[in-house]
Amino acid sequence: MARLLYSLLFYLAMPLVWLRLLWRARRQPEYLQHLGERHGFYTRRQAPGHRPLIWLHAVSLGETRAAAPLIDALLDARPDHDLLLTHMTPTGRDAGTALFAGRPERLLQVYLPYDLPDACGRFLDHFRPRVGLLMETELWPNMISAARKRQLPVALVNARLSARSLRGYARLGSLIRPALLSLSAVAAQTSADAERLQQIGARQPSVCGNLKFDVTPAADGLQLGAQWRQAIGRRPVWLLASSRAGEEALFLDACAAMDVPDLLLLLVPRHPQRFAEVAALIADRGLAFCRRSATTLPSPGIKVWLGDSMGEMIAYYALADLALIGGTLLPFGGQNLIEAASCGCPLLLGPHSFNFAQASDDAVACGAARRVADARQAAQVAGELLVQPAQLRAMHSAALAFSQAHRGATARTVALIERIMGPRKDC
Repeated sequence: MARLLYSLLFYLAMPLVWLRLLWRARRQPEYLQHLGERHGFYTRRQAPGHRPLIWLHAVSLGETRAAAPLIDALLDARPDHDLLLTHMTPTGRDAGTALFAGRPERLLQVYLPYDLPDACGRFLDHFRPRVGLLMETELWPNMISAARKRQLPVALVNARLSARSLRGYARLGSLIRPALLSLSAVAAQTSADAERLQQIGARQPSVCGNLKFDVTPAADGLQLGAQWRQAIGRRPVWLLASSRAGEEALFLDACAAMDVPDLLLLLVPRHPQRFAEVAALIADRGLAFCRRSATTLPSPGIKVWLGDSMGEMIAYYALADLALIGGTLLPFGGQNLIEAASCGCPLLLGPHSFNFAQASDDAVACGAARRVADARQAAQVAGELLVQPAQLRAMHSAALAFSQAHRGATARTVALIERIMGPRKDC
């Protein structure tokens, strides 16, 4: 009954869903591409190799990047299969295309349809995957129900659930619990995530670790960052990484009181549709700035460099002396600090890191990161660290050690998936 009501409400809300899609397309016209796929209508039936499909859903950019080592491991473990990679956003789709350009013959990318019973049925009947893998907390009741009817095993991988999200899901217990009970496996990031998932219905979740620790920084990104550093010279660089709405203003205002000679502020907004908005914020404060999209590096007179590019986060971390992780100054829950640590970038974390709670606590405990209460304290701590190279070197070493110590989630997750898929044909 709960799922029936949910489906009816979803159908009734579709005009609003389409209006939201049109609104987002004002800044990202790509949202108006492949519209039929959002209702389960597809033109291609199989990947080019015509092999059975492993379906993995990575909703957007972060999940797609996190899935990279898992996808590589699965394709190696199952050479007789191809990959069906689904998304909900154009940035996720673009990231998937870029990450797996080396073997496009085994990759098929589409949008996952909205969670409507007919659309989910069309999707599964069209592609007929052998297994379904949902990244993190993508729990779609109708899709999971449609998979169960078709005896398709579905697993939730790299699963996480914050205490805040737990309260929300608990209020939807009659809808979420049956979906979780229908899953063939749950691979949780931490024991705390496993415990919270079990509270809302997951059966015996396994603790496999966080796949993001297994993502190796791209060599070309590290090289680009090194080239930037050589060109910029010894100027101290403080990065606000993957910032969210409202955080850039807090950051810039707090930095006005800093006394660090020749300091370069590097701002990289999380969402590309906000690049122009952030440029206007910088200009309104009368700060000399340039944009990465202009392909020019900041000259000595430039105070702020706006990182308005996609796919270059590794290079920004490789350049920076210190990074403040976006999404932590305001209650967004934080962005991926693991990617920064893997580059050896010393970190500052604001008070709101509930999306990466365990990783944040571990990074602070080992000396790779420091906590700050707000933007003003972040500027104060940054001002102290940026003139103390020995402390920054110690944080750099701690960040690399922290990143290495938590690897191994991919192997554990693949072993779990292999169990639900059953033996290979060549075994």
